[in-house]
Parts: sequence; C-alpha cells; structure tokens
Amino acid sequence: MTGIGVDLCCPKRIEKIYKNFGRKFLNRIFTDREIKDLENSLSKKYGSFHRIAGRFAAKEAISKALGTGIGKELGFKDIEITHDDKGAPQVSIKNSNKKVNVTISHEKEMAVAFAILLG
Repeated sequence: MTGIGVDLCCPKRIEKIYKNFGRKFLNRIFTDREIKDLENSLSKKYGSFHRIAGRFAAKEAISKALGTGIGKELGFKDIEITHDDKGAPQVSIKNSNKKVNVTISHEKEMAVAFAILLG
C-alpha cells in the first residue's frame, strides 16, 4: 500500500446539483460509460443519487490516495469506475497503470468511499 483516501458525499447535495444542472453536471464528472450505468439506475428504489454520490466520493477518495486531489494533474474524467460481474467497483485511471482498490457504501443520508493505492 502506498496511499489511502476517503471521502463522504451527501446524496441530497448531489440531487440538488443535478436538478440545477442536469446532464451537464454528469458530463463534467463522469465518463460516457459511467453515465450510461448511472442513468440505468434512475428508476431503482435506492435511487441514482446515492449511486452518483458514491461514485463522486470514490473519485475524490482515489485522487487523495494518489496524492494529487482533483485539479491540474488529475481530472474527474481521468478516473473511471466500472463494476466486475459480481458488482465490485473496478478503477481505471487514464494514462496510468496504477492499481487502486476502492469500496463504496451508501446509507440513507450519506455515501462513503475508501481507496487504497497498491504497490
């Protein structure tokens, strides 16, 4: 392990931002592949805002584990989070072969993500 990061995000905050900016917000933060996955969950019971908040927190946690934060060196869309066939989050970082493990959890009022940079 060479780095760790954690972040919290409130789904209600994400919902408010989404209602103000819609897809423009999603396009600024997420890749097309991520957006497709998130939009498929809009009608699910737990709600996409929890999933969006979880993914947002994961990107922040990953940037902290890398030691860069989100900014000049690393943008939100440089990090892509997908899922394996069992639903576990998988991380890929644009122009990098760094290995990051991330876990995302949702609760009624909060989403949390924890990232570990390996090697």
